[in-house]
Amino acid sequence: MNEMSRLSVALPPDAAPELVEDVDFDDERQWMSGGENIWIRPLFFNVLQGMWVNILKAKGEGVISRHRHPAPVTGYTLEGTWGYVEHDWIARPGTFIYEPAGETHTLFAKGEAGHMTVLFHNFGPILYVDENGQQTGFEDVFTRLDKYRNHCRSVGLGDDFVQKLIR
Repeated sequence: MNEMSRLSVALPPDAAPELVEDVDFDDERQWMSGGENIWIRPLFFNVLQGMWVNILKAKGEGVISRHRHPAPVTGYTLEGTWGYVEHDWIARPGTFIYEPAGETHTLFAKGEAGHMTVLFHNFGPILYVDENGQQTGFEDVFTRLDKYRNHCRSVGLGDDFVQKLIR
């Protein structure tokens, strides 16, 4: 018995197991389309609290989406440059952002790097809005999960690939 195994403590009987997910950036099947030159790789769906975590990749310069958050969002830039039309900062690798509930913005990839890769943690739904701020649609943990499940079925990864991401 090694030192680490003696120190481990069992989970309480009703606790959910940890989720450990290795992302294969080269396996295109794991990435669902989020629009032209935009890909999303979900990492975690928390169906009890209504939140999810994903990596968003975009190539080129342009608007990704315009939306409002009724719940907070955090983001961490892995590669590239991006920002919001409504703000004057530019996120670069290593930039962490916190968006409070109520934030409405237009996410776009900045041309400086020609791409972006960002880890986002959505603590609630996204309300898509038009240029006047009027809601045009929404996405929550269940609609996002359904889209990813359908994507994984269509590329041959199957339901088990998605099921392991749900807690």
